[in-house]
Amino acid sequence: MYAITGITGQVGGEVARALLNKGHSVRAVVRDPRKGAAWEKLGCGMALADMNDVAALTAAFKTVQGVFILLPPIFDPSPGFAETRTTVTALRQALEAARPRKVVCISTIGAQAKQENLLTQLTMMEQSLGDLPMPVAFLRPAWYMENCRWDIDSARDQGVMTSFLQPLDKPVPMVATADIGRVAAELLLENWTGRRIVELEGPARVTPIEIAGTFAEIFGHAVRAEAVPRQTWEQLFKSQGMKHPEPRIQMLDGFNEGWMTFETSGDKVRKGAVPIKTVLKALVDAKSQQPAAL
Repeated sequence: MYAITGITGQVGGEVARALLNKGHSVRAVVRDPRKGAAWEKLGCGMALADMNDVAALTAAFKTVQGVFILLPPIFDPSPGFAETRTTVTALRQALEAARPRKVVCISTIGAQAKQENLLTQLTMMEQSLGDLPMPVAFLRPAWYMENCRWDIDSARDQGVMTSFLQPLDKPVPMVATADIGRVAAELLLENWTGRRIVELEGPARVTPIEIAGTFAEIFGHAVRAEAVPRQTWEQLFKSQGMKHPEPRIQMLDGFNEGWMTFETSGDKVRKGAVPIKTVLKALVDAKSQQPAAL
């Protein structure tokens, strides 16, 4: 039995499906039983737990071979990341009490960076859970290819793909959620001791210009990559409802300046199998199947 948090999301769902396909039992850890109903139909057990509820998490993590941890994403955190600190503390207490045989956590490329940024939340998780009394693996994936879903409408309708990743001709390490989920499931089935770090990117690094070109192939018309001027970011993010855009800006600066990068050398970083075109095509197909807004 493997307990999977975040199972209703893309990565957690990929982990669960990979384990089920190999004949393993899965316990879906969810806050809302309605969202877990589909997994119950697939034969999963169910554990209801908020990620800040130590008692419920402890019950969810007991008597399992391994636990998969996906920290709930907070895209507009308060100063000092108070929300994340609360969740990480609850997770540590629950894991110490439940004592599963192993733990696999989704972290991030650049988790070793000293500069504070949006992904510092995952650095905090690594620091808190890294010395647990059971084997712990931190899977550090690159930039998610699926972030390109936000570019579909403008690429399709206007022939423009705006990019915060700059310069536009700089190759960026990216990875598909399918590869992240597959590798996380593989790690859950492996044995190791102590703290382990696994870094993961896709089969090839891609530039924003190449992504725009791939959209052009899919849509059958020209698509131009266009950099969003750095000086406009703060006001833009605030206009979108963010109260504290600084961590997001610092994260983007980290990718663009090169300090949000892998800790190990290139030959030690695992490579996924899913190329960017496969992901973009799937995103476009899923978008086309959504009902039109009234």
